[in-house]
Order: sequence, then structure tokens, then C-alpha cells
Amino acid sequence: MTPTRNNAGVSRRSLLGLLAASPFAGMLAGCGSIVPGQGPPPDLYRLSPKHAAAAQNLAKVDWQLLVEPPAAPAGIDSTRIGLMHNPIQLEYYARSNWIDRVPLMVQTLTVDSFESSGRILSVGGDSSNLRPDYILATEVRDFQAEYFSGPAPHAHVAINARLVTVRRRAIVAAKRFDHDAAATSDRIEDIVAAFNSALGQVLDELVPWTLETGEADRKTG
Repeated sequence: MTPTRNNAGVSRRSLLGLLAASPFAGMLAGCGSIVPGQGPPPDLYRLSPKHAAAAQNLAKVDWQLLVEPPAAPAGIDSTRIGLMHNPIQLEYYARSNWIDRVPLMVQTLTVDSFESSGRILSVGGDSSNLRPDYILATEVRDFQAEYFSGPAPHAHVAINARLVTVRRRAIVAAKRFDHDAAATSDRIEDIVAAFNSALGQVLDELVPWTLETGEADRKTG
């Protein structure tokens, strides 16, 4: 895939002038995604890891959980699909976006995974319909495709989680969940499938950890 970089500080007029003066202007004119506001709209992609299979063997808990919108660095808090060719520079795929900002997409899929487990009384991402006993506060630390070891990337997903008890207003426990999954090729569809796998592995650990940690706190508190 061809990455695009931020051209912060370069006005559209300046960019158009540079393109017009370039000896390759004829070639560049056919690439509409180079000029902001022109060219076809981006393709949109979604993720759907709802299984949380590891939670199936747990006893059902009788408390309610609020999943807060995750925090995320500015480069991740975006609809753009991030990539890295080296550990210090974040780029983005051209004309390929997520259907929503990454933190909101992760929040929705986290709630879906808890619901799919069938092991919790009530869970949601909106406090208006809940009287939560616990709050799951998370931060998305990594959510990018990494080209560190070959032509096809690994999708890397890392989420820091804290379980907070509402009754005592205290952090019960905190843990980092970190997984990557290899894409089978450099095609965007295969890269999205790798993100689906990596996030699925994270949620397969996050859901049972939350249920077990909250239940242990209920019994000792």
C-alpha cells in the first residue's frame, strides 16, 4: 500500500503551484488523492471481533459495567488507518479509512464482546441507561500496521485497561493487553483482517480479565 504523510503548513494554493511547476505534473494530475478535496472518496473498513471465547467458561456476574470511550494519542484518535515503517514515524494509508474514529470503534467492539460473552448482567458505553458498579477505563496505545520485518505488515494493537469500582471510587486493577497479527499480504483487505485478529485477541483477554477481577473484588469488598 502507498502511505500518505501529513503536509501540515502547506496551503492548498502552494501545493497546486508546486504540482503545476513539476515536470511530472501530467502524471500527478491523474492521482486525485494528492490534492485535498479532490479525487474519489476513501474506502471505509470496519472490524468485528465479538467472540470473547475465553469468557464462556466463567460464571455469570450480577453487576453492571460502564465501558468509557478509550483515550488515545492524537495520531491514533482518527478515522485514518495508521502504518509505521520505523518506530518513530506514523503514516497513513491513502484512500482507506476506518468507519469511525479508532477509540469509538474500539469502545463499540468492547461492549459487543461483553454482550456476546453472555456473562454479565448489563454493559454499555453510555451511562444514561446504566447504574454501573464498575467502570472500565482504557487507553489505546498502539493501533497501526508495522512494516518492520518484511513487505507484509503486522497489525499491532495495544490497550491499557483499568477497572474502577464506583462504590469506593478506587482502581481495582490495571493491565496492558498487547497483540499483533501478521497480514497475509500488503493488500488493504488482508491488513484489515490482521487488525481484526489482533483486536480480537486483545478482547479475548480483556473481557475475562474484567469479569474475573470485578467478581473477585465484589467477594472481598
